Amino acid sequence: MSPILVKTLQLLLSLSILIVLHELGHFIPAKLFKTRVEKFFLFFDVKFALFKKKIGETVYGIGWLPLGGYVKISGMIDESMDKDQMAGPPQPWEFRSKPAWQRLIIMVGGVTVNLILGFVIYMMILFVWGQKQLKPEDMPHGFAVVEEMEQFGFKNGDKILSVNDKELDNALRFNSYLLVRDVSNVKVEHIDGTQETLRLPDTIGDYIFKKGLMPAFQLRTNPILDTIIADSQAEKAGLLKGDKVLAVDGKNVTFFDEIGSHLKDKPNYDTQLVVERGNQIDTITATTDEDGKLGIYSMQGGMVTPKEKKFGFGEAVWKGFAYGYWTLHDYVVQFKYIFTKEGATQVGGFGTIAKMFPSVWDWQSFWMSTALISIILAFMNILPIPALDGGHVMFLLYEMITGRKPSDKFLEYAQMIGFFLLIALLLFANGNDIYRWLSER
Repeated sequence: MSPILVKTLQLLLSLSILIVLHELGHFIPAKLFKTRVEKFFLFFDVKFALFKKKIGETVYGIGWLPLGGYVKISGMIDESMDKDQMAGPPQPWEFRSKPAWQRLIIMVGGVTVNLILGFVIYMMILFVWGQKQLKPEDMPHGFAVVEEMEQFGFKNGDKILSVNDKELDNALRFNSYLLVRDVSNVKVEHIDGTQETLRLPDTIGDYIFKKGLMPAFQLRTNPILDTIIADSQAEKAGLLKGDKVLAVDGKNVTFFDEIGSHLKDKPNYDTQLVVERGNQIDTITATTDEDGKLGIYSMQGGMVTPKEKKFGFGEAVWKGFAYGYWTLHDYVVQFKYIFTKEGATQVGGFGTIAKMFPSVWDWQSFWMSTALISIILAFMNILPIPALDGGHVMFLLYEMITGRKPSDKFLEYAQMIGFFLLIALLLFANGNDIYRWLSER
């Protein structure tokens, strides 16, 4: 089975689970408050449905357009824009006839389910599979550090001993800590064995993002080539995947990052690479591009061995809750970058979401991605944008505070504006995916 198909199937399964449970979050309180639900659909049934069946007063079905799902609640201005129903007098079973507090519970039900689901999945992952941890002692060669971070005292080969006086369970999360956490001090061990506590400015996250330094710290890896960029200088020179670089211009190479360090600030430069290919040693001449690069990437891993940490049920619940909380926190914090020029170009659609899943079926990775998407959906849906749950909640809170309900005409216009905003965002995000895909070819 092709990797693309595997990713697509995982994406569809994950979204199906999340959409059905989200809509149940609206459906169940609606039924508890004796509100009629006319439709319950997975995916959108524009013009026709793949399957539908009426049970009681509700039509259950599966649409053909996998952009989400919906429940159609009687007497509610939603994406169906059913003006005929709203033109009649309010009926006891309709949404608009219910007290504001009941309508509020119905509207926040979907977001609540997605949020709880994400937390529960993290708890079960930790209980069933445990957690991979990478402590300083597990990475003897430390990190390769981008040049821009050297001004803060970091050096190639550094090990991260603690962040804000706390040791990390997984040192690979250090990059995200710098980007979205308030990191004031980092204790490092340099390659010569000396330890130092580095003080960082409170703007370090913005600096890293605007400079495009993600990731600023990467595990030091063997100088074995894993990827040769198409039409790059490396490909033109004849370098191949699997080549092991032994020396650059007569200098022995131990780590992959040493190649880049030697060639930096050397555009259009002819370099001599001694490579081991199979059982042969060859010398290859390659010319760097105008940025001083060859277009090569190394094989990740191979020099570190993460350890598996198992948890009992009680500890898994607590650890899973903490993991879910910080996942939500980090996503909310980094959301601010979307409103920057750099961040807007990184917004992605379904292609970006699909890349979150592994190219071979792996249940642990599947559930990790599903938990993250669930938390993202919860946050995105509660944003105060008309046509989203958060938009309905915003108007309900206004009604509860002021005692005045917005007119149906106002809500109709707000729903239309919100709908067009969402369509525009959807087109922009998926357009970014297509642009990136074309750029990589």
